[in-house]
Amino acid sequence: MCGIVGMVGVSAVNQRIYDALTVLQHRGQDAAGIMTSEAGELFMRKDSGLVRDVFQQKHMLKLKGNIGIGHVRYPTAGADSVHDAQPFYVNSPYGLCLGHNGNLTNARELTEVLVREDRRHLNTGSDSEVLLNVLASELQRVGTPRVTPADVFAAANAVYRRCRGGYAVVVMVIGHGILGFRDPNGIRPLVIGKRETNNKGTEWMLASESVALDMLGFDMVRDVAPGEAVFIDEQGRFYAQQCIAMTRHTPCIFEYVYFARPDSIIDNISVYKARLRMGEHLAEKIKRERPEHDIDVVIPIPDTSRTSAVQVAQLLGVKYREGFIKNRYIGRTFIMPGQEQRSKSVRSKLNAIDLEFRGKNVLLVDDSIVRGTTSAQIIDMAREAGAKKVYFASAAPPVRYPNVYGIDMPNTSELVAAGHTDDEVRAIIGADWLIYQDLTDLVHAVRHDNAKIRDFDTSCFSGEYVTGDVTPEYLKRLQGERSDEAKQQRRDASNRGPKSVHIL
Repeated sequence: MCGIVGMVGVSAVNQRIYDALTVLQHRGQDAAGIMTSEAGELFMRKDSGLVRDVFQQKHMLKLKGNIGIGHVRYPTAGADSVHDAQPFYVNSPYGLCLGHNGNLTNARELTEVLVREDRRHLNTGSDSEVLLNVLASELQRVGTPRVTPADVFAAANAVYRRCRGGYAVVVMVIGHGILGFRDPNGIRPLVIGKRETNNKGTEWMLASESVALDMLGFDMVRDVAPGEAVFIDEQGRFYAQQCIAMTRHTPCIFEYVYFARPDSIIDNISVYKARLRMGEHLAEKIKRERPEHDIDVVIPIPDTSRTSAVQVAQLLGVKYREGFIKNRYIGRTFIMPGQEQRSKSVRSKLNAIDLEFRGKNVLLVDDSIVRGTTSAQIIDMAREAGAKKVYFASAAPPVRYPNVYGIDMPNTSELVAAGHTDDEVRAIIGADWLIYQDLTDLVHAVRHDNAKIRDFDTSCFSGEYVTGDVTPEYLKRLQGERSDEAKQQRRDASNRGPKSVHIL
């Protein structure tokens, strides 16, 4: 999962893109990058690390121009080294810079075609670079000094024909404008913002989440529709075209469960209210299965589960307490690259308040259970703090399948619920009782505000992949690419430098 930003302003955009990326930092803490343009010249800064660490004052001063894009990344399959930091750039045609959130399911096949037929050269193993070169190859066909919006949309049409998977993309065409587009299923989010300035014109912004628009004073116009491309030229003129028919609007439901900030609105659905309803459904299930429960207190695993946990406590009629204090300078453990690093970070990330646990039957509420290692350590912490019994509730169903659309969920063998019953998972994580949200209840909780969206991508829970092209062979290959050992090998190789480029 990544965060992307694109902006066309009437004044310098460097600081505002930086600010937007800090608000989207939760979507990726592995690397960050900004590219801006002025008078046809490109300015770039990107590196591994948090936004605040990658950009210093000396870098910001050099990011000139009223147009630019930004990106925050966490590593996905095939893209987990410093050389995979985005945005990516190719100088022909026109100069293209791309930021991508998602994953192409046919990246390997596209790579072969790009090298053999399009005569493109790829420096990394990232599917984002593949997508960029597909677009570059299609724009190359224009053959004129300047492109029109019609040319850009024609190229986007070709990208839709060639690329499969889940993706939201921002592209800066140097000297021309910003292009944004979203996959035909709308799996990955992309919103449009607008701001009127005092007699200086209109500014436009594209971002992964509406919260980035809010903090910069942009009004949310709408979401980019599935299969739609939008283009804002350097003069601030806005164009849009539905490039391919929307097959079925199925946003990723894990955005609402975990990834998105609660103050964001995605596809006209409030993430906060969706999580409130997750808590309501979870409480109703607890009351059905344990009508005579002996829960003394409900405690959330900070931060994502707080909203659901409040509702669980209220509907169960028990106390809600903050039992864990979080060190906010530790990243989100789910998206840390490497099991050893994830395991070490849990106790440095959370500290239990003994008074809230001692002698009590505690219900811990989390947004989901993925590997189970974090849950097990948190349960141990609760017991060490003096809890009599530790119950565990997940606001999401069991995660039993990998996500192939941009969330680097571990391979099946590392998912604690894969091949295990709920009671076996309970024993593995060490809980006295375990309850999962039902998938039908989760879907109902999320879609409540928007009747137009009837279905979601629930593949990590159901194993049903909405693009229809995910085969057992693909999943087997992805499993090899996503193992921690494979990632470390790629990092070691990539740290020696991208192929065919020698750093002197």
